[in-house]
Amino acid sequence: MDPDFLNAFTQPSTLDRFLTEDVIAKGEKRKLIKPTSSNNPKLEELKLFLTEWINRTLKEEHIVVKSLEEDLYDGLVLHHLLENLGSLKLDVDKIALTEKKQRQKLTVIMEAVAKCLQLEESQLKWSVESILAKDLLSTLHLLVAIAKHFEPNLALPPNVQVETITIETTSRGLKTSNAVEYITEDKENIEAQSKDDAFDELFSCAPDKLDAVKKALLQFVDQHVGKLGLNVKDIESQFSDGVILLLLIGQLEGYFLNLRNFFLTPASTTEMLHNINLALDLLAEGGLLNFPVNSE
Repeated sequence: MDPDFLNAFTQPSTLDRFLTEDVIAKGEKRKLIKPTSSNNPKLEELKLFLTEWINRTLKEEHIVVKSLEEDLYDGLVLHHLLENLGSLKLDVDKIALTEKKQRQKLTVIMEAVAKCLQLEESQLKWSVESILAKDLLSTLHLLVAIAKHFEPNLALPPNVQVETITIETTSRGLKTSNAVEYITEDKENIEAQSKDDAFDELFSCAPDKLDAVKKALLQFVDQHVGKLGLNVKDIESQFSDGVILLLLIGQLEGYFLNLRNFFLTPASTTEMLHNINLALDLLAEGGLLNFPVNSE
């Protein structure tokens, strides 16, 4: 047996279940959250957030969810949630008591979700069987996808990740592999990447628009430093000594820069670098610069 399998489980009941029950069919793969991630504060925060979101959304229907795994597997809550959020009319009974009926109900619901989200089967991180089996990882992925689609402004806890173990039965026994999986995205990184991508695209793919952007930036700078009797006509040359940049920061932030702290008429490269480094420090202290910039 793969030693990682034994190391992944610290709860005997979980391990015993996989050893004594026919949990996974031959050739089938199952991905589970490791017990080491079960008490992850961010994971608990996401579970609580989604539970409260569902209860708030279905309050008028007097539906109360206490456990995401135990209360969503039969499709009843998901049915109400989709009807409430997307005004979807699903051609299936609200209540399904038998496992066969629950599987049929979940099939209809999963097809409706995939259609709404415009996802191919290969893109789905959940399935009828995994939801029916009360799989927490699949349930979380499903709820996060529904929430992001129908309520894109919902402030989901960002950067939630868990350690997972994938278990597969082979002719030689149980085979496992470990990984780290994101359930929600890191919004700050995405926003920063989006900004970087926009400017990268501007320089590489749309050089014809670059002059228009430079003109707009010059107008913006002139609007503020013009109050000091200055006029900026060239971004590259007039920003190279740091003076205009420092004065612009002072105007935008509403404070006066002591002339003893920088060189108003720098006479050397050293004095220019001093000005630029001071400007970069001010931007960093103000939370406006969160990536390194080469002052030279």
